[in-house]
Amino acid sequence: MDPLEYLAVAVTVVAVVLTARRSFWNFPFSLVSVGLYAVIFYRVRLYADALLQCVFAATLIYGIAQWRSRRHVDGKVQVSRLDLRTMQLSALAVLALTATLGFVLDRETDASLPWIDSALLAASLVGSVWAARRLLEQWLLWCIVDVIYVGVYLYKALYPTALLYALFIGIALYGWRQWWRSWRAADAPAGELAQKSA
Repeated sequence: MDPLEYLAVAVTVVAVVLTARRSFWNFPFSLVSVGLYAVIFYRVRLYADALLQCVFAATLIYGIAQWRSRRHVDGKVQVSRLDLRTMQLSALAVLALTATLGFVLDRETDASLPWIDSALLAASLVGSVWAARRLLEQWLLWCIVDVIYVGVYLYKALYPTALLYALFIGIALYGWRQWWRSWRAADAPAGELAQKSA
């Protein structure tokens, strides 16, 4: 087993748990995580996944600015909700990117699983933008993506990473619960909260 993969797993678990807890400290751990996984995925010819890690780094930098400007006095980020327009644009982005990147990887490279890899990249990019924008619904998207990733990594014999993504499903459910409670308790406007409680 590759020691680098075990290190990446450990760092990534810390990063995701910190994200679920709405801690700003998720960012340094996340940046280290994506750097390690860029190398790992390139080695096994999951080129879209390797590219995704580089894009994750950019969205993490964007997220730093977003999270710093949207924090409570306790230092935890405020939660927002997904709107219909963002959902529609996100779906179009996933379809367009999957079609474009999948075609290129299938025709021009020796990529393994080019279409699935491309679709997962596209959905993960949307998830990372939603995370940077502090959207509660990101956690449900990550649950779906992580289930598929488990199958991909088992197929590629990346067993520690498959186990990590199985763990991510549980962490995503935990994150959903924590962020939902925060939104209900503090982040939702008083009138909206009262209406939802009725």
